[in-house]
Amino acid sequence: MQLVVGRVGRAHGIKGEVTVEVRTDEPEVRLGPGAVLATDPADAGPLTIDSGRVHSGRLLLRFEGVRDRTGAEALRNVVLIAEVDPGELPEDPDEFYDHQLMDLDVVLADGTEIGRITEITHLPSQDLFIVERPDGSEVMIPFVEEIVTEIDLEEQRAVIEPPPGLIDDRAEVAGERGTSGRDASGGDGS
Repeated sequence: MQLVVGRVGRAHGIKGEVTVEVRTDEPEVRLGPGAVLATDPADAGPLTIDSGRVHSGRLLLRFEGVRDRTGAEALRNVVLIAEVDPGELPEDPDEFYDHQLMDLDVVLADGTEIGRITEITHLPSQDLFIVERPDGSEVMIPFVEEIVTEIDLEEQRAVIEPPPGLIDDRAEVAGERGTSGRDASGGDGS
């Protein structure tokens, strides 16, 4: 099974190093020297990690055969993919691989069905579940403790406690008391 473990950023220096946006909780395992990674687009790889280091809080990697800035720049935005045994699980019981979460039923604490996870989007600040509702529409659920309160792999479900407006249109909008179509400056918005 393949897991996305990083995305190549810009070149660093003139000797072929690149910054890497890490997308794995185990960078020392997945992005260590000697690791061979598939790529997206596929014609950019496979890439073998020659060396790595942390500089100013960013991971820098050098790949075999890439020895100058031009070669490093050519890899910008390439997605790095590791081959992982499907039976392998993260060390931390509160962490999950994407394949474990795909197709889980999403329900409220009272059992009300919301839908099914069809995609997981990894953003810099948080991950999002893309949930297909029974009517075919989609809703995005932030994968944060405050909203996703339980992942039960045995029952194949994710329990959520969404804030108002996340899964329905009953949002509580602050400042909507007695508005008259004028903006805060007293104008009419034009």
